[in-house]
Amino acid sequence: MMKMFMFCVFLQFVSHHASADDIYEGDTFLLPCEFPTFDVDPTPSVLWSRYDLRPSTVHRHQKEGDAFEDQNQLYSGRTSMMTDALESGDLSLTLTQLKVSDSGTYTCSITSVRGEHHVTDVQLQVKEWFPSWVTALLVVISVVLIVVVSVVIHFYQYIISVYHVDVKSGVESVQLPCKTMRYLNRVKKVEWCQYNNIVHTYEVDSEATGHQQQHRLTEMNPQTRGDFSLILKYPTEDNSGTWTCCIYNRDEDSLEKRVHLQVKLDKVDAAAGQESVLLSCWPKTTVPSDQVTVEWTIGREKVHVFHNGSDQPEDESWSYRHRTEMTRNDFSLTLKNPTDFDSGTFKCTVYSEDGNILRKKEVRLNVEVCKVEIEEGEESVLLPFRTTENLPDDVVVEWRREDLIRPVYKYNNGFEQLDQQDPGYEGRTEMKADLLTSGDFSLTLKEPKVQDHGTYVCEVSNAKIRRRKTVKLRERRKRTTQEDQERLSRSYSSA
Repeated sequence: MMKMFMFCVFLQFVSHHASADDIYEGDTFLLPCEFPTFDVDPTPSVLWSRYDLRPSTVHRHQKEGDAFEDQNQLYSGRTSMMTDALESGDLSLTLTQLKVSDSGTYTCSITSVRGEHHVTDVQLQVKEWFPSWVTALLVVISVVLIVVVSVVIHFYQYIISVYHVDVKSGVESVQLPCKTMRYLNRVKKVEWCQYNNIVHTYEVDSEATGHQQQHRLTEMNPQTRGDFSLILKYPTEDNSGTWTCCIYNRDEDSLEKRVHLQVKLDKVDAAAGQESVLLSCWPKTTVPSDQVTVEWTIGREKVHVFHNGSDQPEDESWSYRHRTEMTRNDFSLTLKNPTDFDSGTFKCTVYSEDGNILRKKEVRLNVEVCKVEIEEGEESVLLPFRTTENLPDDVVVEWRREDLIRPVYKYNNGFEQLDQQDPGYEGRTEMKADLLTSGDFSLTLKEPKVQDHGTYVCEVSNAKIRRRKTVKLRERRKRTTQEDQERLSRSYSSA
């Protein structure tokens, strides 16, 4: 009876369904199977199989270990069982990197000298993340979008009538776009204008060949049909604004397209009283300095001139003579003793030996206005101003206050001009005796009063030299009671 009972247990058949909703491609799944293998005598082996495959073996496990000789290659490297499966009776199979094709019925069997015994079936259903038709649809949509975007990008400039172009000062050139699909075969003339001034003209003759107006800083090369873009060389701040491209056909009809150009400049800020400021021009240039001419200008004034391998101070404005130095490896300019009157746009232009422009760059300098604070009762206050040393004897030095007609202080021909001084400052002003030699034109104002508050301008000049500086004199802001308490609190805590 005991043997019969064991045999019945051996023939036990259990069906499991592993069709859970969250089993997807790429997952790992455990196919369950448990059986008391110690009842099998003497040396059992475990076989996992799918009878719809050829060969049908999914995984085989023996007392010596796993056996892969007859395993179906679809499961190579993706199956495993516990090493002590035959001792523990846990015959579960781990299946990794699931595929949709793994869906099916898996049979767990025990084989011994008594024959093969069917233990359990496990139904596995693996779902794909995206159905194949969805994947195909997404691929089609992606291709269509890429094509549409490419077409839109290609024809965008042909469609719009207003363009916006931003460029940084110092670039070699910028393209102002003008593209159209109209008049492709009937274009007669194209004009580029800025502020109603014609800058460049392109004409087409009867044989459809271009005739281009020569211009040093503009260029057109309409090789692509419908493309009448303008190349603007070495753009400056003056080029910022609205440019108009007018296209005329043979019937005298016209089409306009506009370009808003913004040339952005480097900005340099200098504090009041700063000894010098550096303005950059051409980083890491490889052009030999003795083969170029460099001009730094502001407006119509020449700030610094370099030619034939040396500085040319005789060509520079007296406002900047002896106040500048240029480095030859990058043509950067050092401006000494900058004042608020130096604020503005400085332009660096580099020319080749034959006069062609190699580089043009603009830098905007902003020098802070000097501010001096006083309290009534102070013995004196200094209005500072320093410039270059050893100025000519005929230089006139004059300190003025904006709201007064007569000067606060005047120096001419080596003497103070006290008879021209405003009466309110009589006996209260003083300057150094060696002011022309030292270049120190600071004014000492004695016994300052509330009435002295205002804006002062010092001008140093003769027929060629002109140096100026603004100084704002104002009352020192008094601390409030709360500020005094906070200051005392900080001093106590630090102690």
